[in-house]
Amino acid sequence: MFRFFENLVDPYCDYPEQDTPPRRVVPFLRAYAKPFNAVLVLTFVAKVLVAVMELLLIWYLSRIVDLLAGSTPERIWPEHGMELLLVGLFILLLRPVIAVLDVALLHNTILPNFGNLIRWRAHRQVLRQSVGWFENDFAGRIANRIMQTPPAAGEAVFQLFDAMAFALTTLIGSVALLSGFDPWLALPLTVWIVGYLALLRWTVLRMGPAAKASSDARSAVTGRIVDSYTNIHSVKMFAHHDGELAYAKDAIEHTRQTFMSEMRIITKMDLTLTALNGALIVAVTGLALWLWSTGATTTGAVAAATALVLRLSNMTYWIMWATTNLFQNLGVVAEGMETIAQPITLTDDTEAKPLILSKGAVTIETLSHHYGRGAGGLDKISLTIRPGEKIGLVGRSGAGKSTLVKLLLRFYDPEGGRILIDGQDITKVTQDSLRLAIGMVQQDSALLHRSVRDNILYGRPDATEEDMIAAAKQAQAHDFILDLADQQGRTGYDAHVGERGVKLSGGQRQRITLARVILKDAPILLLDEATSALDSEVEAAIQDTLYGMMEGKTVIAIAHRLSTIAQMDRILVLDGGHIAEEGNHADLLAKNGLYAGFWARQSGGFLATETAE
Repeated sequence: MFRFFENLVDPYCDYPEQDTPPRRVVPFLRAYAKPFNAVLVLTFVAKVLVAVMELLLIWYLSRIVDLLAGSTPERIWPEHGMELLLVGLFILLLRPVIAVLDVALLHNTILPNFGNLIRWRAHRQVLRQSVGWFENDFAGRIANRIMQTPPAAGEAVFQLFDAMAFALTTLIGSVALLSGFDPWLALPLTVWIVGYLALLRWTVLRMGPAAKASSDARSAVTGRIVDSYTNIHSVKMFAHHDGELAYAKDAIEHTRQTFMSEMRIITKMDLTLTALNGALIVAVTGLALWLWSTGATTTGAVAAATALVLRLSNMTYWIMWATTNLFQNLGVVAEGMETIAQPITLTDDTEAKPLILSKGAVTIETLSHHYGRGAGGLDKISLTIRPGEKIGLVGRSGAGKSTLVKLLLRFYDPEGGRILIDGQDITKVTQDSLRLAIGMVQQDSALLHRSVRDNILYGRPDATEEDMIAAAKQAQAHDFILDLADQQGRTGYDAHVGERGVKLSGGQRQRITLARVILKDAPILLLDEATSALDSEVEAAIQDTLYGMMEGKTVIAIAHRLSTIAQMDRILVLDGGHIAEEGNHADLLAKNGLYAGFWARQSGGFLATETAE
């Protein structure tokens, strides 16, 4: 039975991706709830039936009281035994079936699947965002919103059906039931409903913004704490323990203040509701007793009316809390939407086709990119890189070297000009096909918090074990990998490397990164300070590996250590976003310009830098 309800909806079913998701809560949830439409209708019907059955039981209480008042023990069973037996069977057999249907749909279909559907699709949506998008936010805050929005959305849907549908049916049914006893009995309940709805509106109007503010504050705390943990080496190295505590305490205190504002609203609501419910109990019970004393209603009606208002009184606290919880969760969803529902700004063209690589020629035409600042980056550079040509890029920090690489990978779209690979504008081909054609070794050799094997196979997931080991050997990594062991006892290629590879030295991380790119074997190769983390002995061995990797490939290599690019076919000197000099190593030295100055000022082969890039 459980498996049947759990599998009614597949949270991983196909769906059309949206570049511009809905930015308001209700359309946002409606879009995600489409696979659940039939289940939600059935859940609503089941919840209404449960509420109707509860009201019927209260109505039948009045009938039993009237039967007992108008009969004797000797007559009750012969005259009404069959009726009582049928009601008993209804309570024992049919009522549990409807209750099980109601509970199973909510707890086994909606709750396990709805939140996870949102989490899956939200993660998928966020992964489609550009690198620049991620650079503008805390990874911890993004992850926090991905994690807390789905359960909040699931709880909101749960409360909507578990509380709202049940409450609405109960309130309408209660008015009808009291009117059936005597129309006057429905009057105090109607007045109470007006007051209750007014209180509910007052609470909701204040609770939504308060819940969102509280959720925002919690996300800020998570972002600050994760930032401290992620940079724990810097925290310890600079002895900033107290400063990080103060940084976190400021955000925690703000969270406490926002939460206290929420609780003040709830306390005011609770006190007002207690007064309203007291007035309802006194008014309906007192009126019922007066009507009974005049002979206008029966003893059973008094009993049922009293039982009904007592039940309503208890239920309204639950309904108010459920409603408050509903809007608290909607506030969390609204806060999460600030991340999840952001439009995808860097997308494939509607007619984009896979990149077709025939030679590996790269053409750059009047390329400009200033990160929206009007300065910095690149300014109208043009360049042609022949198939298989090896290009070195040098220049002060901020000259535009990394910008050129990011644009070539289409991490950003250029603000002007274009890049062509084998005559194809890279903005007109699919991003995945573009990046599959490019191998990249970065200065920051961060690894995934997975096994060494997973990290190397990231370059080509379908590679064989033999190919993976061959790549590791070529990167001078195989021997140290065999000696690795983690805290769970995994060794060698199965050992996990820690978050961003922190369990390994910089040189070890770089060599695993090299093995990953060697395994990928892409026709275009980008090297950004590829040997910066290696000691001289390992670098000498890796240089041969790098030159072997470059064979037959189009290569662009960024280096501050000029000796690593001295053998390139051509070297470009970037300055202020322009190509200031161009030529091979000997030609550039002969010009006695910027490059010659960099070479002369080197100490240990490093290029002096002046500004932050």
